[in-house]
Amino acid sequence: MARSSLAPGLSDEEIDNEAVLLRAYGQGTDLIIDRERETQNHELLTRYNLAPSLLARFHNGMLYRFIKGAVTSPADLRREEIWRAVANRLAEWHAVVPCLPTHREPLAVEIDGSEQFGISAPTPSKKDPALQTAIDTVAPEKPAPNVWTVMQKWIYALPIGSEPEMARQATLQKELTRLVAEFSNRPGLGDNCLVFAHCDLLSGNVIVQPQSSETITPKAPLKVSFIDYEYATPSPAAFDLANHFAEWGGFDCEHHLLPTQHQRLDFIREYIRSYFKHLGIDKSAAEEEAETHRLFAEVDVFRGIPGFYWGIWALIQAQISQIDFDYASYAELRLGEYWGWRAEEDGSRAASGKEMTVREKRWAQES
Repeated sequence: MARSSLAPGLSDEEIDNEAVLLRAYGQGTDLIIDRERETQNHELLTRYNLAPSLLARFHNGMLYRFIKGAVTSPADLRREEIWRAVANRLAEWHAVVPCLPTHREPLAVEIDGSEQFGISAPTPSKKDPALQTAIDTVAPEKPAPNVWTVMQKWIYALPIGSEPEMARQATLQKELTRLVAEFSNRPGLGDNCLVFAHCDLLSGNVIVQPQSSETITPKAPLKVSFIDYEYATPSPAAFDLANHFAEWGGFDCEHHLLPTQHQRLDFIREYIRSYFKHLGIDKSAAEEEAETHRLFAEVDVFRGIPGFYWGIWALIQAQISQIDFDYASYAELRLGEYWGWRAEEDGSRAASGKEMTVREKRWAQES
């Protein structure tokens, strides 16, 4: 990503006002990111004043207005004035942006080579339109795309050049089928129990808006904007929240820094106030508190799924990315979060006498 501005001689504010960002796509990323959908997301968010103006799109990138402000760090996400701003902005996304289905072309060209699958493929060719149908209908009662169809597409794109890779793909496919059966039809916020979710709300995608010295008041709350919409898709609100909470630990996945029960409850309480405010629905204090505890419990249920989601993603990135990052180890770490959650939920961890994982311990910590 590169920033471009006008000629020298302008003030910093004038440069920021006229600056644009040139975003170039990474090599091979079409395998995991629907670029057409990303453009639609950007245009949709712009209509609701939740994204900068999209100025141009070309084969391997896009050009859009620069967002003024400061990028947050994982430590910033844990600061009360920041997390309250994030809760308010995320609630606005979920309340006002509609979940729109995507028109599909006759052929799905994003993925190749399904005839090599070690599991039963829905079609002999990954360019067969039947494959896109198989992806879109993984959660039959939900309009596509959604977070479940994204995970299905990624599992179909996993490397399967060896027996262990084929076995892993089969295991992850079995788990996705199980997750869809258990979670895709749970009650939740939004039409069809889906909201327009960011799905990648790490610290680097949260921008603290600058406060004007002329309008600042001692107790003026901070405001934030979100950037990078390539993973945004309809999702249960609880998934988007659980995914954001995981980012409190940063890329190093420092599980001991994740929000405690008390912190999550406060965050969700702020979120619920903002959500119904943006919907224009008046709720009594008691009703808001009931909604807060309902969503708190739902986020708790979803806490392991972000690890599954990013674990699959990292397995693919380990094969295609040119970034100097150990995606293979990151995949194991994130999938380990998922398996640790499963072991806690089904009682197998306790039955085996093993110690609870650091992540699960922290999640259960009250304050």
